[in-house]
Parts: sequence; structure tokens; C-alpha cells
Amino acid sequence: MTVLHVLRVFLGPGSSGGNALGVFVDGSKIPKRRRQAVAADLGFSETVFVDDVSNGSARIAIFTPGTEMRFAGHPTIGTSWLLNRLGKPVEALRVPAGEVKTWREGDLTWIRARPEWVHAIRLVEYATRGEVDALVPSPMGDQGIYAWAWEDPGTGQLRSRYFGTDIGIAEDEATGAAAVLMGAKIGRPLTIRQGVGSELHVRPGPDGTVEVGGRCGFLETREYSA
Repeated sequence: MTVLHVLRVFLGPGSSGGNALGVFVDGSKIPKRRRQAVAADLGFSETVFVDDVSNGSARIAIFTPGTEMRFAGHPTIGTSWLLNRLGKPVEALRVPAGEVKTWREGDLTWIRARPEWVHAIRLVEYATRGEVDALVPSPMGDQGIYAWAWEDPGTGQLRSRYFGTDIGIAEDEATGAAAVLMGAKIGRPLTIRQGVGSELHVRPGPDGTVEVGGRCGFLETREYSA
């Protein structure tokens, strides 16, 4: 038995939305050969296994129900927030893609990432928010699509939805990795409203990086048998 922490990442106004995330802080208790099956069993868009916390950083593995990820946004933000809450704050998360810097500003947890770390995501701009809202997911296995439209270009507010059908996700409630790509594409601060009510904050970082921030909250903690 081990402990599973379930959180919501990228909460919107009034704690709406938020993408569910499963985190095993004692990830080493779950053998690597079992992790994909565990992620599929849980069914979250991503599940994190924390393998080591030392010297202000943590080594983590991230799985969707269908594959292991080199980098992902809401799992890194959620894990950083959780470790801080548990009295194990870190300044960096080590993922296969590289070292993800992380910090807190008020009620937002931030990460800094490179666009080239992000898996292939097709960004498609629509003319109106209504067109984005009317979309339906493609069959599982089809190429994923990140659909977006401006709500207010002047203030950098946009509406988005992500159908990650190529990585085992019908629709993702909030996608930090895609926000990294949008930050690189637009090149200025953004507020992204995704899913049913999630909110992502994006801004340019140093040396071609992009910073993504969001609010987090607990859903539950429970025992899990792997």
C-alpha cells in the first residue's frame, strides 16, 4: 500500500475547473514496470511518481493513461505545490526533458520550461470562442488538437480546449505544456481559460523559456494498492 494524493491544478475563479492530478510522493514504492498500468487504472490525464527529493529538487516520472511524458505542465506545477504543502519545498523538478525551475508567487505556483520539451501538439486558431466551445473530441488515437481563440487580444485573454487523443486523453481540462507553446507563439503575457473553468497564467521567461503559473487545491488523500 502507498498513499495517493489527488489534487486539482489550474483552478479558475472561485476554485472552478482545475485538472485532476494523482501524485505518489513515495513513488519508489511502485515498480517502474507497473506505473503505466497504475496510471491507466487511475484514469487521470496525468499521474506523477516522485522518486527522490533531495537538495532542493525532486526527480519525478509523469504518465498519462497511455504513455510516459518527458515533460508536462500541470503535473510539475501540482507536484511542486504539493511538496511545498507537505513541508518538502523544492526549487526544481527533474524530468526526462530537463530541469524545471519552480517557485511560488502569492497563491500561484510557477514553472519555467522550454518549448522544445513539449510533445507534438497541433495548435489551431479559431475565429471565435463559440467555435472552440462547439468542438467535439476526435476518436482516440487520432492526432491531438489544441484549439484556441482570442477572447480579448488587448488584455491577452484567450479561450482554449485540448483534445489529447494521441496520448490517451479525450479532452484535457487544463494543459500547461500547450500553454508553454502558446507563450512561445504569442510572446507576451496571457491568461488562458481552458476546459470548464480552469485558468492558466503565461508569460515569457529568460533565454527563450516560458513561465506558466496556476492555483492548486486538494481533492483527497487515500491509500492505493499497486
